[in-house]
Amino acid sequence: MTICVVGHSNPDTDSVTAAIAFAALLNAQGQTAKACMQIAADKLNPESTVVLKRFGLAAPETMMDAAGQKVALVDFSDIGQAPANITSAEVVAIVDHHKIGDITTNQPILFRAEPVGCTGTVLNKMFKDAGVAIPKDVAGGMLSAILSDTVNFKSPTCTPDDKAAVAELKKTAGVDDTDALFMEMLRAKSSIDGYAMKDLVFRDYKDFDMNGKKMGIGQLELAALDQVAGIRADLLKALEDVKKDGRHSVLFMLTDVVKEGTELIVLSDEPALIETAFGGKIENGCMWIPGMMSRKKQTVPPLQKACGC
Repeated sequence: MTICVVGHSNPDTDSVTAAIAFAALLNAQGQTAKACMQIAADKLNPESTVVLKRFGLAAPETMMDAAGQKVALVDFSDIGQAPANITSAEVVAIVDHHKIGDITTNQPILFRAEPVGCTGTVLNKMFKDAGVAIPKDVAGGMLSAILSDTVNFKSPTCTPDDKAAVAELKKTAGVDDTDALFMEMLRAKSSIDGYAMKDLVFRDYKDFDMNGKKMGIGQLELAALDQVAGIRADLLKALEDVKKDGRHSVLFMLTDVVKEGTELIVLSDEPALIETAFGGKIENGCMWIPGMMSRKKQTVPPLQKACGC
């Protein structure tokens, strides 16, 4: 049976390119695998679309239901971020760089998770460990994912391993100027013109179960906060609709890449809990958090602690 390699829901560039890369590695090792994603190709976020086009990569197949499938997971291990019926699938491998989630298996599997900035960095090591050369187009996708996830090395999630992987992958991909590549991706990622509010909210969004509380955390990376000045009211309305769907809290990170900080929009049943988590005061539904760039390292952990996880 073909192994379907799939990343988390509302896939970002790491999730998309990691599925492509891990499928390529598995195929090179004699297994049969294909890259999949939990979204239709025409709904991919603009950054991922730019990356796939630049390096000539085909978009992974759409897979929304995992029932009866043999699957490998990349860039996540939480049931809440998995395709429907993941518990009815055979999970054969997980490659990730986040906290260990709640997906379980009935037998031992390949599980590789490392505290680095990007799944692409882990996969770069796996290709080397296996003695398999990374195809040029795949290397381009992995390179782009690392630059994106580490915000061009500005994120606190960035490690020396990520920088080393970029140095190696840029040669394989034939990319001389990684700063220019990052800016090309940032222009696409921060584009908001012509997008529905719901699409902006779910462009980079994840749900988490924190001690019985359903917490939604989305992020929009911007070159400047004034990019969203004209749509704040509509954005808030969209977030309110998301909150109504059984969530205790919805946090939306408006991350200013240049200023290196985040304006956190907060909708919560317990605003005081959010203030405790981040040590600030919510004013007009928002709080500015200097230095906050990473959902994984700077948003989720303090929120989990405040929730008693």
